[in-house]
Amino acid sequence: MRLSRFATLTSALLLAAGAALFGAGQAAASAQADFGYVALGDSYSSGVGSGNYDSGSGDCKRTSRAYPALWAAAHSPQTFSFTACSGARTGDVLSGQLGPLNSGTDLVSITIGGNDAGFSDVMTTCVLQSESTCVSRVNQAKAYVDSTLPGQLDQVYNAISARAPAAHVVVLGYPRFYQLNGSCVAGLSEGERSAINGAADYLNAAIAKRAANHGFTFASVTSAFTGHEICSGSAWLHSLNWANIGESYHPTATGQSSGYLPVFTGKA
Repeated sequence: MRLSRFATLTSALLLAAGAALFGAGQAAASAQADFGYVALGDSYSSGVGSGNYDSGSGDCKRTSRAYPALWAAAHSPQTFSFTACSGARTGDVLSGQLGPLNSGTDLVSITIGGNDAGFSDVMTTCVLQSESTCVSRVNQAKAYVDSTLPGQLDQVYNAISARAPAAHVVVLGYPRFYQLNGSCVAGLSEGERSAINGAADYLNAAIAKRAANHGFTFASVTSAFTGHEICSGSAWLHSLNWANIGESYHPTATGQSSGYLPVFTGKA
């Protein structure tokens, strides 16, 4: 009789444990099935420079070779909304990219701030004008990062939090462009390259601070691109390309898959 009662109790416990495990498995599967990911930002997120652009994305130049699309392909979220757009500034994110965000969004990625700080004009100035003019334009951009960009980032980050309050938000930075004393024998001076690298660090520090203040995760790509900058001999960034100016100073397909993607995956 005692053995029978013990066997009955044991069977009941095993059934309960099995039901609990099965239920947990169902919950985990359901959570995975309901996972939603939204990718926001500028050309570094849309994938400019990596080719194979989606014709339907027009001038935004989104591509399946960009880190958001690569991550989605590897992890199969139930919903994936890719609204990043080439040339985007903070105002463009606010006005045209936030639509897919909602209370069910679980993950958000974004690169933003470079265009607000005048990235394109800085590079144009440094390529076409003197070193002193280049350094002066870099300093002007850094002053903008101090005075104006933090408030613009706050507006974007506040809007993301308001629309997707439960989301894990990963804010990715920008790489340094140049390996100093590298293989380049022409083009910008070392002083110009150093100033541009310093500006990238300055911008990243400002973005990281604003992200942290909003409870977001900042993901630096500086280390990932170290050894793969322009002038490295193994660059994951396009140098100046007169035949396709828009792709200049953007990650190659390898820069997206071997630079940005592992960093994002580690923080997502």
